[in-house]
Amino acid sequence: MMNIQLLLFNIILATSATSCMHKNNNENNTPNISSAVQQQKIEQIQLIERTRGFSRNIVFTPSSKESNINEEITNTKISPAEWQTVSRLAQTIDLSKISDLKAPTEGRHSDRAMIASIIITSNGKEYTSSDFDSGRPPKELEALYKVINSPKKTETQ
Repeated sequence: MMNIQLLLFNIILATSATSCMHKNNNENNTPNISSAVQQQKIEQIQLIERTRGFSRNIVFTPSSKESNINEEITNTKISPAEWQTVSRLAQTIDLSKISDLKAPTEGRHSDRAMIASIIITSNGKEYTSSDFDSGRPPKELEALYKVINSPKKTETQ
């Protein structure tokens, strides 16, 4: 009788331990999966370029592109494909390290180039790049910078 009780106790203990381990593994994986998906949610991409007498601000959202050049604002609609191109490039950047990227040149320190930066909004949080010379972004931002600056055939609102 004692052997049967001991055997049943061991079976119950082993089953509950396995169940707890399985549950803990699922709990640990769920936040990782959801955070990876959340990191990919790009809401807005902004390029700011400025110097003493000139400023340019380009803002991409899923449906529009707003250009503000010396307070002259132009709004254009963008296609889902255009947004997908821009947001995919932004997704390839490690947003947590964007402020630490090194600029390849330093002309902005002596007025030889405009100061530029890129701000990416993901999940309500803004990630701002380090400053760089206009036209010469850090290599990690180069593809995104080129797409933001390329003229697109879009419909004016």
